Amino acid sequence: MKTRAIGALRVSEIGLGCNNFGGRLDAARTADVVRAALDAGINFFDTADVYGETRSEEYLGRALGSLRAQVVVATKFGMPVPGGSGGASPAYVKQALDASLRRLRTDYVDLYQLHRPDPAVPIAETLGALGDLVKVGKVREIGSSNFSAQQIREASTARPGGTNFVSVQNEYSLLHRTPELDVLRECAERGVAFIPYFPLASGLLTGKYLPGEPPPSGTRLTEANSWFASRFLHDDQIALVGKLDALAKRRGHTILGLAFAWLLGRSGIASVIAGATSPAQVRANAAATRWALSAADFAEIDRIAPPAQA
Repeated sequence: MKTRAIGALRVSEIGLGCNNFGGRLDAARTADVVRAALDAGINFFDTADVYGETRSEEYLGRALGSLRAQVVVATKFGMPVPGGSGGASPAYVKQALDASLRRLRTDYVDLYQLHRPDPAVPIAETLGALGDLVKVGKVREIGSSNFSAQQIREASTARPGGTNFVSVQNEYSLLHRTPELDVLRECAERGVAFIPYFPLASGLLTGKYLPGEPPPSGTRLTEANSWFASRFLHDDQIALVGKLDALAKRRGHTILGLAFAWLLGRSGIASVIAGATSPAQVRANAAATRWALSAADFAEIDRIAPPAQA
């Protein structure tokens, strides 16, 4: 699989989101998914201290074992974990990292990301603490998540000459094109890599949800009181997915392949991360790198799923 740059890191074009580890997947099934990812050429694993109530990091570290040095591990801090206060204060940054290192069974994190902005702490203070961690070798690169264009701009100028964010991880998909309004442009101007999350709109772009067909049971969008269902599972969205699915089939591919190929064809995208609950899903995600969209494909997609409007 080809790789792309996130700062000094080289990551596979498709990454594995580890949000299912410790929640929908136990340790054994986590190991199966991690093994499938490695076999498929995926070297980028993205987790967070809050995933699975800290079990995601634990299960990932256990599954990687002696292969740790061969992969790029990204994790996040900032949201409250059980027994933790959360936030981005310098003291908490260092405390959270040490806890993540223990769970991951490693002495460094390749990409350490602030999970969301903390309005109570000046970004310069957070960056200073993260820079200290880079200096002592506990972190290789730092990144942000859920940052607006203005917050990316403020962070990039907060500590001239100091360690700065090399990436931002925000939601971006065929069904959520808001980053095109300003965030992607800001990233390009600042040399910040963009990492999309929810590239499959929480499963809506997998081909499981099509017009006139009942949604499959046992999925995230069909769970009782699912926040994801209330957000994604609507008739207009399903109708749009049906049109995208038809386009993908005309090209001899799946809608899942279309969702990944479209993102990989956008400027400034680093690695497209998506979760998986089985080795088969990992292999399907990895196979999406085989399709390079044409200019005509992009134009047709814009007609079906138009760019975001200011």
